[in-house]
Amino acid sequence: MPRYRSFRDIDWSLLIVTLLICGLGVIQIFSATHDTKFHDAWWKQMVWIGLGVGLMWLVASIDYHTLLGQVPLFYGITVAALLFTVAIGTKVFGSKRWITIAGMNLQISEFAKLVIILMVARYLSELKRDDVGIGDLLKIGVLVGIPTLLVMRQPDLGTSLTYVAILGAGILLAGLRWHHLAAIALVAGLSLPVAWPFLNDYQKARLETFVNPYADPRGAGYQVIQSRIAVGHGGMWGTGATRGTQTQLRFLPVAHTDFIFSAFAEEHGFVGVVVVLGLYFLLIMQIVQNAQAAPDRSGMYICMGVATLLLFHLLVNVGMVVGSMPVTGIPLPLMSSGGSNLFSVFMMLGLVNNVRLRRFAS
Repeated sequence: MPRYRSFRDIDWSLLIVTLLICGLGVIQIFSATHDTKFHDAWWKQMVWIGLGVGLMWLVASIDYHTLLGQVPLFYGITVAALLFTVAIGTKVFGSKRWITIAGMNLQISEFAKLVIILMVARYLSELKRDDVGIGDLLKIGVLVGIPTLLVMRQPDLGTSLTYVAILGAGILLAGLRWHHLAAIALVAGLSLPVAWPFLNDYQKARLETFVNPYADPRGAGYQVIQSRIAVGHGGMWGTGATRGTQTQLRFLPVAHTDFIFSAFAEEHGFVGVVVVLGLYFLLIMQIVQNAQAAPDRSGMYICMGVATLLLFHLLVNVGMVVGSMPVTGIPLPLMSSGGSNLFSVFMMLGLVNNVRLRRFAS
């Protein structure tokens, strides 16, 4: 494929909205950590944002058709890295989710999302018919299922579910017969009670807490209860940065990572929440627009995979902090403190820009 025509062809609207969301995240990280041992988290986040923009540009500069051609290699490396993580990864809070490279803890499962998006896009774009057959479902299900099971083994149920969301969006876009969809829904429903004995104790506690957080208000239900109090305390305009009682008095756990939306809602209120959710809406719709204008089916699948992943993260994280979804540990993209998720999101946005730039190839 020829090179894109001009630097101006980058989706600047996408980048501007992304950086606005990141900026709000940095402000909230500073507010939530300014007098704690994590007081330097805000400037680390700024460094990671700068590196993320560089990674986005790098991914955008390599023709996505070339990347699709290397999917088997990427997939093999990803599975090997996940196996390595499960075997001898760095253990934090009882989970082996990280490996240490050059002094930085990287979560391999975050970068696996890009490989899943590319793999699903390649597989579905190569189908010779207008819908997905049962054989195709089984094949792609196994391919996605292997990294999903490895991530669940870490254990990290939340991240593993994001792989399933990418697959689900892809097969729906490719065309799924209604009886196949009904069969999948039936199998999923029947598998829930079967899967219960295989869940870890903390995962069972989270599901039980989702049903009734007040059954254990000082234990498993503590996070959700404090999060809901923080959201409600924000009112219309919020308490102001560094002035949220739930956040500043440390009633709200991990206020700069998984529960950053609760801290933001407390300090910036309903108006602030509407603004940040509006920015996420603009971001996702801009990605969908790029999917509609993609030069081929594989580009469309890539963009829609990214849009689906971001929407899934947003719905689950926001639902979690208000008690409408079980606590899963899924971060709020572009706002939660942490390098791995931030890098992976910027790289995914690089894929979207990659597809956009190839529209202008001549």
